[in-house]
Amino acid sequence: MDEIWRLPATTLAHMIRSRDVSAREAAEAALARLDAVNPQLNAVVEHRPEEVRAAADRIDRAIAAGEDPGPLAGVPVTVKVNADQAGFATTNGVTLQRDLVAQANSPVVDNLLRGGAVLLGRTNAPAFSLRWFTTNRLHGDTRNPRDPRLTPGGSSGGAAAAVAAGIGHLAHGTDIGGSIRYPAYACGVHGLRPTLGRVPAYNASSPERGIGPQLMAVSGPIGRTIADLRLGLAVMAAPDARDPWWVPAPLEGPPAPRHAALCLRPGGLAIAPEVEAALRDAAQRLETAGWTVEEVADVPSLHEATELQVRLWLGDGFAALASAIEREGDPGALAVLAWARAQAEAMPPDVVAQSLIRRASLTREWLLFLARHPVLLLPASAELPFPDGLDLQGPAAAERVWRAQLTQTGLPLMGLPGLVVSTGLVGTTPVGVQVIAGRYREDLCLLAGEAIEAGGVPPSPIDPVSPGA
Repeated sequence: MDEIWRLPATTLAHMIRSRDVSAREAAEAALARLDAVNPQLNAVVEHRPEEVRAAADRIDRAIAAGEDPGPLAGVPVTVKVNADQAGFATTNGVTLQRDLVAQANSPVVDNLLRGGAVLLGRTNAPAFSLRWFTTNRLHGDTRNPRDPRLTPGGSSGGAAAAVAAGIGHLAHGTDIGGSIRYPAYACGVHGLRPTLGRVPAYNASSPERGIGPQLMAVSGPIGRTIADLRLGLAVMAAPDARDPWWVPAPLEGPPAPRHAALCLRPGGLAIAPEVEAALRDAAQRLETAGWTVEEVADVPSLHEATELQVRLWLGDGFAALASAIEREGDPGALAVLAWARAQAEAMPPDVVAQSLIRRASLTREWLLFLARHPVLLLPASAELPFPDGLDLQGPAAAERVWRAQLTQTGLPLMGLPGLVVSTGLVGTTPVGVQVIAGRYREDLCLLAGEAIEAGGVPPSPIDPVSPGA
């Protein structure tokens, strides 16, 4: 029973539903694991043990009464600090929001609760969720449990670090430019960025977002198995009338050929030898599972997609964001602001309208490509996970980080789903691949992900590696 925290979410949900384990026992195991390892990681920045226990007891009472507890049935799950959870501050890693206490849950939090999850704690993010590194002045630094010299990723760095270390069985994350996929890659777990409109989103605590974030920001699951991601997605994707972008698309689409395209260097991206080896290994795993894999020289432009993504980020509401960053004074956010300011000030007045027009054309190109190739295998990043804080080591280092993240930043423009599958370790450094499919075809991403996962993944959960070890 002391090892309950090691179980996959799917296994634990079945055991709780079958009364082999109680939700209270699972909660106690999760709280004990959090107490044991979170001081090393700072992945969870707020939790209330008595509320966790009370939630677990409600699940146990429901099961005892013969009621359906929901698909997650008492599974401890973490929530990122940028999502409204009633009674908690939606800090987004910002001191300016330390007292922004949510009065109502966001749709994704309500869906997790309706699905039977026990919300274990709130996970860390960089200030304003702006970086692929997780540190802020309010909550402090989150460390990578596999190697503290590496970034845990961002902006859902706390979520991925928690899952990798066994703090909760599944984590909520958000992704506008890689914030689910990159932390999963960096921490050696799996992460799914769903299609725009798949998981309902809304934070009543905050003003309505600009059109760029509305078109590109999504919530999704981070987990240790592909089966757990499938379960998490099904729960998170329940309808909610508060999100006008939500789409009632089925979780399973029509049958598609088991055909995947492999593109090693999209847009001429220079990739590390270890990244290429991981991609070729993943392609071989797919072929072993009966897929056909076709290597292609390139895909529709990711460079232009990234440029349009940036234009939509900066062309609508940049002045307000810049003012908030300056008042916050977070070094990482200020570095992002310094990079962005010149671009924002040079943009024409009609930048948003022109970017949206071009977005339609580029999205069409991608959808036609994915009609021919139902699944696409791409680098998750051009490099192995970065040394922590690399983006603050001068302009050349910041440019290196940005250049390596082409597949993180470009794909959200089209609203496409993307899955990062962790496939192994290079020494202590995780490596993995990214799987892309057409809109609302997360099922194809997960199908391919299962075949890749079957070839081996890093051990998980793990005890955090101490600094200097």
